Amino acid sequence: MRKPVPHIVPLDNNKLRLSKPKKLAAGIPAVVSSSKHSLKKMGLTRTVKSLSMVNQKSGFDCPGCAWPDPENRTHFEFCENGAKAVADEATKSKVGRDFFKKFSLQDLASKSDFWLNDQGRIVEPLFLSKDSNNYEPISWDDALTKISDRLNALSTPDKAVFYTSGRTSNEAAFLYQAFIRSYGTNNLPDCSNMCHESSGKGLGSTIGIGKGTVKLEDFNHSDLILVIGQNPGTNHPRMLTALRDAKKRGSKIIHINPLPEAGLERFKHPQDYMSLDFKSTKLSDFHLQVKIGGDAALMKGLIKVHLESGGFDTEFIENSTTGFQSMCDNARETPWELIVRDSGVEKHLIEKVGVLCARSNATIACWAMGLTQHRNGVSVIQEVVNLLLLGGHVGRKGAGFCPVRGHSNVQGDRTVGIWEAPSDSFMDKMEQGLKISLPRKHGYDVVNSIKAMADSNVEVFFCMGGNFLSATPDTRFTANALSNVDLIVQVSTKLNRSHIVTGKEALILPCLGRTELDIQKSGKQFVSVENSMGIVHMSRGGLKPASELLRSEPWIVASLAAKTLKNSPIEWNELASSYDKIRDIMSESLHGFEDYNIRVREENGFYLPNPPRDSRTFQTDDGKAHFTTHDLPDVSVESDQYVMMTLRSHDQYNTTIYGLDDRYRGIKGNRRILMMNPLDMLERNWKTRQVIDITSHFEGEERTSGNWLVIPYEIPSGNIAAYFPEANELVPLDSTAEISNTPTSKWIICSLSETSNSDEEE
Repeated sequence: MRKPVPHIVPLDNNKLRLSKPKKLAAGIPAVVSSSKHSLKKMGLTRTVKSLSMVNQKSGFDCPGCAWPDPENRTHFEFCENGAKAVADEATKSKVGRDFFKKFSLQDLASKSDFWLNDQGRIVEPLFLSKDSNNYEPISWDDALTKISDRLNALSTPDKAVFYTSGRTSNEAAFLYQAFIRSYGTNNLPDCSNMCHESSGKGLGSTIGIGKGTVKLEDFNHSDLILVIGQNPGTNHPRMLTALRDAKKRGSKIIHINPLPEAGLERFKHPQDYMSLDFKSTKLSDFHLQVKIGGDAALMKGLIKVHLESGGFDTEFIENSTTGFQSMCDNARETPWELIVRDSGVEKHLIEKVGVLCARSNATIACWAMGLTQHRNGVSVIQEVVNLLLLGGHVGRKGAGFCPVRGHSNVQGDRTVGIWEAPSDSFMDKMEQGLKISLPRKHGYDVVNSIKAMADSNVEVFFCMGGNFLSATPDTRFTANALSNVDLIVQVSTKLNRSHIVTGKEALILPCLGRTELDIQKSGKQFVSVENSMGIVHMSRGGLKPASELLRSEPWIVASLAAKTLKNSPIEWNELASSYDKIRDIMSESLHGFEDYNIRVREENGFYLPNPPRDSRTFQTDDGKAHFTTHDLPDVSVESDQYVMMTLRSHDQYNTTIYGLDDRYRGIKGNRRILMMNPLDMLERNWKTRQVIDITSHFEGEERTSGNWLVIPYEIPSGNIAAYFPEANELVPLDSTAEISNTPTSKWIICSLSETSNSDEEE
């Protein structure tokens, strides 16, 4: 009988150290941090070899963010977080049967996420039986047989759910969705459901494509760049180079965010020191410190000023758009008092930036989770669209929309078919290429998958990468839902909390990482990925695999498909033997992938079609770009409540914790931190390191998380911030964005109370 396993991240008892937040990103500290992390994880020889291959044309794509590579590359095309991501994957540390014999699930549950990740690469397939407290080794054949037998025994394919993280290559993701749809379901939730789903929905309905419309070179031709709800210094550090170059060419940069971030104050490229350039670059011209949830009001204010100041692209508006007058009337009728109150930004600052918008001939709008993870995530992105359409800033050099994707191939996975709600045109083309009929009924997204598990409507849950429990909202509810599932399978490189809080039975299938050689029957293979700006290019690992028992993701998918689909006309094992064969089918199955094997081998890859960018055309129902009209959302809360947002630390990538320091924010040693406005702390007579409990409120439900340390931070009054995944247990599962169903991790209504019987930490 399995013993109970705690469902939440254990308390953090490490000593908290505080210093002043930094005003400069990168520079020498980034070099030192990258070097220390890489040498500790990989050693000198492996560090030199791996970092010399990352983001090179003959090397591998960084397993970190999806920022694009310049065509003319240096020998050091990586940032601090990229180096950490590579070192984390290419670590010499390993975990196998002896480790899992020593540590039970209960032992592992008491360890921090940092400790779990730090143990190293998983080197053999592992099985957890329903009566066991320890994972045990299993052969690949037995593991795949267990999965295929369970899938074929289900009463309906819809009893299985197949999750995907953004790590998966185009080839693996395409093969995965082809297998799942051949099996008979569209239950294909993915990490996009929790991040840029709002971007896809907001852009798709207004400009006809759910992707950005800029190229990297556009930053060098911009007059104005809006960076909204994004912290590139930590989450996309290579973006700072593009912003620096744009700034040097005269572009104005506007930083819109509740917190000041070092990466948008000053930036120093580490490589500048090699040319004896010791100067840093001031990036943002204005920091509009918007209240959490106040972006819609701010955008309305900027539009209002733009309307008063002129600067319209009249010909474009008249010939290529609809909805202009209704949007204008709504903006003009919205009172300034409401705009200033809800945004938290003074009118004179909105007017200054609004005039810059009106005068700009080429504006780029960049954004990330700060916009997407709200109840109004879709509509606030459409307000950004409204602002740019006024000046015709789409399909023009130096202008356009730039949702900045967080994971290395999350956009590519969606492009090649990882989507629970595919369009008919996509499915028509897929059936044409695969030469089989596929299901059309839409499947579960992430939130609905969790609900289906809670209702015992999911019997098999398969995860292609990721850390589902830590990435999703409402941790306790999600953990209980996962425990209802008969079999959970995870294709993984390293240990995480989802391996511990799992189903009645569980399998871990260890796979090759992005950095490692992939050799199949036909020889060495490469895969491909798509970056944030729609370029598809090769990625080829060069390191010796961590274990002889690792398998590639395409091999795992093809082998499972061959075992499960006995009468399939697709030669699955043949596809795994040579990835060129996968790409041949992709050419026939996907719009824009014609002659894939030829084009992907071009030196810098190739751009996928993007009508708004390429020809200023819009594949909407009427062939025009759409202005949309939205009233401001209700952002009021009770007088004793606060609005919380979750965020990453600097030593973190998604749910992977590299270390316990948030260097730029001056927070070190402890992650169970609540950032609070100093005046709000004073009002409650709370001192730094006051121990408090946080309770979130949603539609009469309460969720409480205890033992957080309060620190003063430059954040608007009434707003608070905490790190995820620790704070995810406070995000209500049903609190999601309208239309996109994305969890509202940036809008959590909370009350705070002192932790009872706790001593204040000195």
